[in-house]
Amino acid sequence: MSNPYHMDFPVSWDELHRNARTLSLRLLDKGPWKGIIAITRGGLVPAAILAREMDIRLIDTLCVVSYGKSDKSGTQAQQGELNVLKGVEGDGEGMLLIDDLVDTGKTAKYVREMLPKAHFATLYAKPAGKPLVDTFITEVSQDTWIRFPWDMAYTFATPLADREN
Repeated sequence: MSNPYHMDFPVSWDELHRNARTLSLRLLDKGPWKGIIAITRGGLVPAAILAREMDIRLIDTLCVVSYGKSDKSGTQAQQGELNVLKGVEGDGEGMLLIDDLVDTGKTAKYVREMLPKAHFATLYAKPAGKPLVDTFITEVSQDTWIRFPWDMAYTFATPLADREN
């Protein structure tokens, strides 16, 4: 199967932090919240920022694996089967369900069924998954691969004038 991602969207630590704080502002007025459920692994960093900004102390994790290992470019072209390594009790009432993004909606649909009363929020949303979240900050096209700061390292970049065609 060919890679469906044709564009890159690199996200810096500063941008991620700014978007998580913006999400916090939007969610503060929708509470009160009992706690946060972070979808691992992508939801861990946004959940930590939201917990601080919203003064939420109860944090749990929903450990789901849906993407395999990256190829050499760091792009994971296809989602695999969903595997829940650790669930959470209850129906999510009063809880924020946090992830970094909603992409195809496959994971979102699954966790929505597990926690139907949780408020599902992400930093980024793609068109296929957008209807499954309650709140998000930035929409990106379906063919864009988002490169999060924890997946990147700073390296030397050859000046454009010095690159060979």
